[in-house]
Amino acid sequence: MTAVTGVSRRTALKLGTAAAALPLVHIRSAGAAGRLSVGFWDHWVPGANDAMTKLVRQWSDKTKTEVSIDYITSVGNKTLLTLAAEAQAKAGHDIQAFPTWEVHNSAELLEPMDDVVKRLSAKYGPVNSIVEYLSKIDGSYRAVPAISGSQVKPCCSRIDLFKQHVGMDLQAVFPAAAAMGPGYDAWTWDAFLSAAEKCSKAGFPFGMPMGQFTDAVDWVGAMFTSYGAELADAKGNITVKSDAVRQALEWFKRLMPHLPGDVYSWDDASNNRALISGKSALIMNPPSAWAVAVRDNPSVGEQCWTHPNPAGSKGRFLPYLPYFWGAWNFGKNKSAAKELIEWLSEREQAEALCTASHGYDTPPFQSMTDFAVWANEGPPKGVVSNYQLKPGHNAKASIAAFPAPPEMAVQIYNQATMTKMVARCTQGGQSIEQTIAWAEGELQGFNR
Repeated sequence: MTAVTGVSRRTALKLGTAAAALPLVHIRSAGAAGRLSVGFWDHWVPGANDAMTKLVRQWSDKTKTEVSIDYITSVGNKTLLTLAAEAQAKAGHDIQAFPTWEVHNSAELLEPMDDVVKRLSAKYGPVNSIVEYLSKIDGSYRAVPAISGSQVKPCCSRIDLFKQHVGMDLQAVFPAAAAMGPGYDAWTWDAFLSAAEKCSKAGFPFGMPMGQFTDAVDWVGAMFTSYGAELADAKGNITVKSDAVRQALEWFKRLMPHLPGDVYSWDDASNNRALISGKSALIMNPPSAWAVAVRDNPSVGEQCWTHPNPAGSKGRFLPYLPYFWGAWNFGKNKSAAKELIEWLSEREQAEALCTASHGYDTPPFQSMTDFAVWANEGPPKGVVSNYQLKPGHNAKASIAAFPAPPEMAVQIYNQATMTKMVARCTQGGQSIEQTIAWAEGELQGFNR
């Protein structure tokens, strides 16, 4: 996972010249009709980059295009530094991978992608509202949601501990099937609270971070959204003084005594460690934690089950962090760039990428949630069958701080405003009203 960063575009531009040289994959086709330079996200899953290179080679051979690929790590902010350097120099890759919030930062330098999104949507159905929110600027799509690097964060729970201490059969309620089982509608945040209390008393508290990193911001944001607890509306009006926000904070006051006392300082690796070590009955994460558990602590990995998040009064929401593929408008081969992006987004290539990442990657179209990889991964078989947001889940994708304008929302997200609110009224001694007043001041600062 990537830690929440406070690096702004202005800061990144200042640092852009420090961007380091990156590993290069060069694909040469005989009689090449053109050249293309691509900067992809450096995948953490072994073999995923190889699968991407193989696909690009297929396209290169087919189109007689010479392609150079850089796999750019997100470690040390190299992705942001590279984007900033290329934007400043107006030179670099023809195609770039953009992290979740970064399309808006470079919108004026990105080639419109409306035609690509329109054709893909005609084949596979519409993209979800979060993709539109993050990549559609002034009525025009400036990037295409990527397969590689996109992730969601559902629950990953212990089958054995839930049976023993909660009295809940996870595989019966959340079966590896199209439809959910009996009791699914009863999986609410109140039920989550009850389960958290029971598991805590048994010595297996839920691993729910409350620090200033993405895993904490994402799950808290989804919980807020499920109660309609918005900090600001789509026009940027500050709406934090609401009964919905008060209700959400009251819920957290009931939850926090049942979590490990140090969750306020957890980073994005802490919840993974809690699950892998066998100390936690539930976390919210992509399949990475389960995969490491299978490798390092098989007795835990074999008891994991991925399933949808709880529902609140406004519905059930799944944290979604998409990557994007965009083409610079100063690129030398924009038509080929758009063609490659569209080809990689088609179902056959998307399935190859998801399979190579062992189901980690997340396609943006719900019609692609039936790839065999999610049904076949194990142990136990079907463990990630419900990792993707499927039609039968009756849920929506979410991102913390939505629907505030993205330039405001990214500050709410990066500053971890929501988790700080929870910490203030559960650990810091402030009342809910004092916490809301503090948040209102922060939000006013974001609007300046």
